Parts: sequence; C-alpha cells; structure tokens
Amino acid sequence: MSGSPEAALNSLALLNSSKLNPSVVWLTGIPGMESNLAWISIPFCSIYLISVLGNSVILFVIKTEQSLHKPMYIFLSMLAITDLGLSISTMPTILGVFWFNTRRISFTACFTQLYFIHSLSLMESSVLLAMAFDRVVAIRNPLRYASILTMPRIRKMGLAFVVRGVALIFPLPFLLRRHHYCWVNLLFNSYCLHQEVMKLACSDITVNSIYGMVVIFSTVGVDSLLILFSYIVILKTVLGITSRRDRLKALSTCGSHISAVLLFYTPMIGLTVIHRFGKDTPLFVRIFMGYVYLLVPPLMNPIVYSVKTKQIRDKIIQIFFKWYTKSRSFCS
Repeated sequence: MSGSPEAALNSLALLNSSKLNPSVVWLTGIPGMESNLAWISIPFCSIYLISVLGNSVILFVIKTEQSLHKPMYIFLSMLAITDLGLSISTMPTILGVFWFNTRRISFTACFTQLYFIHSLSLMESSVLLAMAFDRVVAIRNPLRYASILTMPRIRKMGLAFVVRGVALIFPLPFLLRRHHYCWVNLLFNSYCLHQEVMKLACSDITVNSIYGMVVIFSTVGVDSLLILFSYIVILKTVLGITSRRDRLKALSTCGSHISAVLLFYTPMIGLTVIHRFGKDTPLFVRIFMGYVYLLVPPLMNPIVYSVKTKQIRDKIIQIFFKWYTKSRSFCS
C-alpha cells in the first residue's frame, strides 16, 4: 500500500476537486511515507551537502594545483561541473518536498528542471566518453599523448559537449508544452523527467516517445558502446605489455573512470528500460532507480576520485592540514 498510487492520492488529498489545477504538477516524494518526510530529508540533505562540497573541492584542487593542469584532470573538472549542475537542478524540488512539504510546481518550472537534468546528463555522458579516450591515448600512445590532447583541442571538445547537450534536449520542453494535460497531474517522485511528464498528457505522445528514444540511443547508447570499445582496446594493449608491474600500473589508472561509468550508466539505462518496457515494474523500484540515477553519481564521483587518485588525495590532505594548522594557531 505504501508504494501505490492510491496512497499518494489519499495522502495529498488531491481527490478534492477544489484543490486541483491542470496548470500545475503535483510531486509526491515517496508515496505512502509522507508522515516520515522529516526523517527522510536527513539523508537526502546529507547527500546534497557531500555532493556539492566534494565536487567543489575537486574543482578547487584542480584549479589551484598547477601540476594537475593536464587533460585527465581537465576532464575530471568537467565531470565535477556536470555533477554540480545535476545536484543544483534537482535540489530545489526534492528538498522542497521533504523539508517544506511543497508539492506543487508549475509546468514551466517542471519543464525547466527536466531540461537541465537531461541536458546535463548528456554532457556527463560526453565527458565520460572523453575520459575513456584519454585513457586509450595515455596507454596506447603515451609518447603522443601531449600532442594529441592539447588544450585548444580539449576546449573544443568541452564546447562540443555543451552544444550537444543543449541542442538535443532543447526541443523537449516545446514538445511537452504543445500537449493538453489532464486534471490530476501527479508524479510519484519529487522531480521532473521527460519520460514521466509526457505520460501525464491526455493527447498523443508518439512524437515525444520517438524523439526521446532517438536521443537516448544516439547519445547514451552510442557513448556507452564507444566506452566499451575503448576498454577492449585498452585491455588488448595492456595484455601486450610484458612486465606484470607495468600492466597493473596501466590498469590502475582506469579504476576511477570505470567506477564513474558504472555509477552513471547502470541506473540511467536501468531507468530508461523500466520507463519504456517495464510497465509491470513495482512503483517503489522505479522511484528508487530514479533517485539512484540523480543522486549517486554526484555523490560518489568525487569520493572515488579523491580516494583512488594519489595527486588529488595528497592535495586534499595538504589543504586540510593547512586549514587545521591555521585554525589551531588562531584558537591558541
């Protein structure tokens, strides 16, 4: 009962027609758990704080440490920026529902949120593909690494990532806006995604559905396949190295990126499959996968890279030690 649509409708008292408004969307958070929202908000708030702080620290370290002004770390800073953007895009509605019981959102705000979520997701997919290419060049052609991944070329790649994300998602809000929506516009979560909002429409959504699938397969689908191909090339190259120590050293540089790829693509592809083909999937599973897709990568990426990347880890420890020393001297 706690995960059923009836529980959400009852808890929100949306069946009272005097409160219904076809120009707004109702967010439920976690259906059936409205009485525990205050407690549920604690881990969500902690996740956001760690995500924002962690990615900000990564950006600060890369910007201030001259030795980290290399392609690998420039791509990492791009990843941190997209993760920050995703956190900021979802934070207002998620914390609004859990903290202030603010469940109503206008269609304009909903369309704006889903635009930023989806465009930033495409940008992150592009960055992960670029990071895979970076590892291929570093392992397969180390002597040409600096000449292939030059700063002007990296800037152009970054601009291409932004243009791709912005341009491909730009039609979505307009495709959604042309629909007629029903009287009760209820989403069983606390944020807006295209694949969920389009199902609120009372008119034909074939164009939205086809365009959404084309975008997903031509971006996330192609990117994930190219990343897989990149690691096949890397593995083939590494197996050709005679020294076991050198093989392990080469593979160790890929660990953080593999973690980031799995954290991003696994929930995203899973959520896409559920929305497209999993009509009988329990509501709780859909809600859980949605939160994992939006919250876990921005939370875990800075932690993984801080732990596994020695240069970043050492710099963070150095900054913390300086701060601790200054605070002690100030207090004394």
